[in-house]
Amino acid sequence: MSNKRPLDGYVDPNIPNPNGDGDAPIIIYGYTPTLALAVLAIVLFGLLLLFHTFRLYTTRLYAFSILLVFTTLCEVVGYVFRLRSSPPPVGNPYGVINFVVQYFFIVTAPVFLSAAIYTTLTSFIAALSGHNSNIGAARLSPLGLSKRTILGIFITADVIATIVQIAGAALIGVSQSNRKSPVTANNILLAGLAFQVFAFLIFLILLFIFIRNAGKVMLSTEGGGGSMMQMYTLALVASSLLVYLRTCFRLAETSQGVGGYASSHEAFFGALEFAPIVVAIGLLGWWHPGRLVGRHGLLSAGSGY
Repeated sequence: MSNKRPLDGYVDPNIPNPNGDGDAPIIIYGYTPTLALAVLAIVLFGLLLLFHTFRLYTTRLYAFSILLVFTTLCEVVGYVFRLRSSPPPVGNPYGVINFVVQYFFIVTAPVFLSAAIYTTLTSFIAALSGHNSNIGAARLSPLGLSKRTILGIFITADVIATIVQIAGAALIGVSQSNRKSPVTANNILLAGLAFQVFAFLIFLILLFIFIRNAGKVMLSTEGGGGSMMQMYTLALVASSLLVYLRTCFRLAETSQGVGGYASSHEAFFGALEFAPIVVAIGLLGWWHPGRLVGRHGLLSAGSGY
């Protein structure tokens, strides 16, 4: 007796399955990815890649800028493979490898973005304490955590969560291709997302503790740096909330299971995956922290990364 399930999933009635060696019997996305969204994403993330490369050159805030360059580069590669999943003659929505590769890069990209956000917080702590000699970094840092501790905890959490998510997504692709139940694979993906949502929520709490601790210090910083830092901190908060919105969407989408309502409508992906990330990267490009804590920044004193 065969272990294969009956065909269960989305099949585009207008696009015949080529039934190649690398093709699944269904479209794993739950819909046919549109050409327009993929092209728009490639263009916007491509422009942001150039913008952050320029910022890297002008601000010399190396770790932050390199992380954003990697973020935008991963997004471009991910959406190129999503483009390869669009309708013929451009792509093949039944191809498993296109689904897995686009998922890998689109999921990996926000890890670099989150790491850039973490480094920005630690750079701001160092910059403010360096310009206010009577206030040490321990008083500004949330819960007195060191820069190394903040980066170590949250980057490690993101790496673990992302590895689990990629493993789950790859197993979903294999299960769907072999007409087997994807429930276990989806649960693995769900676990990785739940852990990531929890970890980033803790970071947001620490970020708001920093803002509470640093409020008066920002206002008392000389040379206009304090008021500028308030604007840059708002950009950091907005970007962080956008990343969190995206991660919560992914969790809600996955909790509905393969073929759920959210995962079978590309509008949700466009509004809650693509849009938050492109806006967050844009905000961190315009209000680039290197203009404050980079080599020639207003508060630069060896505080930046």
